[in-house]
Amino acid sequence: MSVRKIYSTAALALADVLHDDMTIMSGGFGLCGIPSVLIDAVLASGVRGLTIISNNPGAEGLGLGKLFNTRQVHKLICSYAGENAQFARQYMAGEVEVEFNPQGTLAERIRAGGAGIPAFYTRTGVGTVIAEGKPLAEFDGKTYLMERGLRADLALVHAWKGDTEGNLVYRMTARNFNPMMASAAALTVAEVESLVEPGQIDPDHIITPGIFVDRIVVVDKVDKRIEQRTVRRRAAPVEE
Repeated sequence: MSVRKIYSTAALALADVLHDDMTIMSGGFGLCGIPSVLIDAVLASGVRGLTIISNNPGAEGLGLGKLFNTRQVHKLICSYAGENAQFARQYMAGEVEVEFNPQGTLAERIRAGGAGIPAFYTRTGVGTVIAEGKPLAEFDGKTYLMERGLRADLALVHAWKGDTEGNLVYRMTARNFNPMMASAAALTVAEVESLVEPGQIDPDHIITPGIFVDRIVVVDKVDKRIEQRTVRRRAAPVEE
């Protein structure tokens, strides 16, 4: 059995990695598929001046939102930020920087970073504030803007199942940004809900190959939250 990549706790997995002013990619979409246990370890470490690359800044006091409560984040690179009032207050006060991206552009920037592509061209954002300060070029009579690939010092991802070699399987929509982020950082740490031996995952089911994963933490309990829950009001019972 290989134990090279297995760590008993998130704190141990990140102990010699975290430092001030680093760039961290964090998987998830809203609160779905977020590496919540690893985020809590970042919170407990007290590192500051972080640049966070994520689809969104978590919700109020949940997920990455905890890092804004403690003011550990210096800059956020994201595509959406509508569920975190603390982030909004800090941004409006000029206390945290934000770099908004169209969601598809953010995904492609991360994918490009993992693939070793330094930049690419897209039509998305041409003629808007997104294009300000970015090189433009014409292809086939249409204008495109150049976007840079994204890489990070550390990627934190959540997977449904993994093996001891780091091969990962994600469950349904919890896959979201996790696979591309796993490939786009100098070091990737994965939290998994279930850990098995090599060979126990069908090779055709593996989404992230173990070559991209440096460290693994098994999480016993995953607190899966919903940002907003809307329900219909019950109709009054009909009397017969």
